[in-house]
Amino acid sequence: MHRFRKGRPLSRFLHRLIAFSALALFTGVAGALTPAAAEPLRIVALGDSLTAGFGLPASQSFPTRLEAALRAKGHEVVIENAGVSGDTTSAGLARLDWSVPEGTDGVILELGANDALRGLDPAIPERSLGAILARLKARGIPVLMAGMQAPPNFGAAYRARFDPIYERLAAQYDVELYPFFLDGVAGETALNQKDGIHPTAAGVEVIVARMLPAVEAFLETLKTPSPAAGTPADTGAGTGAPG
Repeated sequence: MHRFRKGRPLSRFLHRLIAFSALALFTGVAGALTPAAAEPLRIVALGDSLTAGFGLPASQSFPTRLEAALRAKGHEVVIENAGVSGDTTSAGLARLDWSVPEGTDGVILELGANDALRGLDPAIPERSLGAILARLKARGIPVLMAGMQAPPNFGAAYRARFDPIYERLAAQYDVELYPFFLDGVAGETALNQKDGIHPTAAGVEVIVARMLPAVEAFLETLKTPSPAAGTPADTGAGTGAPG
């Protein structure tokens, strides 16, 4: 009887040890069954000063405000600001590979305003944008391209050559197109800085609000498996070096 009473603490200890081990095993299995948090979609906004946020705090730039608007609607997304003030389409092409790193899920492409402001031959931005689209397509990175319009002071003939290049390229490379990045802001004094070109913080909010449905639709395409990457059958106008 004496030995039995001495053994009872050991028995209780073994029972507790077994119970603790079972609990730890169950917790481990439950943890393994819990799905890991989804990685956010990583988007690069590749553009010029309109993307970079010229004249504005970083917190009021287009990529930052767009990311905030998307997150407010429940989208897990990170938008990298790859805007460089003064960049033409040719300059964007030159820095494409390091501006759009591996692991990028999609690109919002906003380039061409500086080409138009300088009155460059529209064949140049068309060739450079085509090369950007071809390279991203080859890398399997989807694109939402934001179109641009030439300023009216260059005349109707120039605009007739410049403005259609975005729709033409979107069709050729099968990418999503938002027709005009500055829709609702261009020409609106209250929404532009003193230079009449760059949006104010309020102007950026208008751009984000108008573009948001197109970006949300673009994000949905990124969540759907796409066919293997490849180049379009005819890329003659888009793969040459910029002139």
